Amino acid sequence: MWAFAYQPRLLLACSRILLKPVAARGGGCHFALYHDQDRPALSDGWQGHGRSKAPASGKAWRKEKVQSKEQRKPQAHDRRVSSELRKLSLDDFAEDREKPERDDSTTNSRKYNDEIVFGISPCLFALTHGRRKARRLFVKDGEASHRTSVLQVCEEAHRRGVQVQRVSKRDLDRMSDGRVHQGVCLQASPLSYLTERASAPPRKDHATPLVWLVLDGIQDPMNLGAILRTAYFLGVDSVATSVRSSCPLTPVVSKASAGVMEIIGVYGYENLGDMLRVKVAQGWHVVGTVGAEADELQIPVTRCSDFRITKPTLLLMGGEGDGLSQESLSHCHTFVTILAGRDLLPGIESLNVSVATGILLHSLLSTRAPGKS
Repeated sequence: MWAFAYQPRLLLACSRILLKPVAARGGGCHFALYHDQDRPALSDGWQGHGRSKAPASGKAWRKEKVQSKEQRKPQAHDRRVSSELRKLSLDDFAEDREKPERDDSTTNSRKYNDEIVFGISPCLFALTHGRRKARRLFVKDGEASHRTSVLQVCEEAHRRGVQVQRVSKRDLDRMSDGRVHQGVCLQASPLSYLTERASAPPRKDHATPLVWLVLDGIQDPMNLGAILRTAYFLGVDSVATSVRSSCPLTPVVSKASAGVMEIIGVYGYENLGDMLRVKVAQGWHVVGTVGAEADELQIPVTRCSDFRITKPTLLLMGGEGDGLSQESLSHCHTFVTILAGRDLLPGIESLNVSVATGILLHSLLSTRAPGKS
């Protein structure tokens, strides 16, 4: 009876004896160490036995620990972007974030007859080169918005007074029709073709002859984008295309070109034949491209590796299906082709038009003779 009556008091005394060495050693509770290595040795609950200052010191220790961690691990993009850009990322565009997201882009695009440019490079070049009227930049909410490339686009938009709005991935997927947007979409006016005076002769201030790439009936936007990217990389001076029979300058083309479409000059013509007649009268040399069918047409053909550019030149590339039109063929002075490296099986006698364009441009542009334009 005595043992039962004093059992609680005995257990309390034992517990104080057992706990006192642990507190004195500062070793902490094994359970707390196992679950959270960053906590102080004694939690607030354990320090309540006669240690009124311990909780405050624990909180101060935790605050100091967090600050030291932040100082040891600066964000990667903080070292590569401006202070103004860091402020933008920290502010998180709070004002725009509170605005309704769902139908803004669709409504405004219809109002202004705009389109949605998507992808890092297309959006950045569209902002920096100013050939479009940019109205609003949409950025994916979440960690992806802190990537340096995304922040660079945001900073450029901010610098040019373009509103930046945080939206969900689903909204961006909808704006880009499910294509790869890389976390950014830009509402902007359509990109227009360049125009030139029909009577303007080739300029004489070039050290090497001008080379224009003329596209006759390219239909696939992915091919057009790849061609523009290659033409820019290899040094083509300008690109000309048919407005009626070729793929227009769409955001899909811009993305396929890695944004080059926003930079390189693309001239649009209602009638390529009229443009070719004018260029021929001005002294341009017109070079047509043909494939394996050249033998059937009985046309003298030069291997592209044997051709040399000595005067302003137009290189004509035909469409994916039928190649150059009869009218374009009628204006050509020379025909070039790419020789195969083996005997080809029927049905695969030709190359993809963007690949063929890259090979021909690399071959021809490397032969430009200086000082004869």
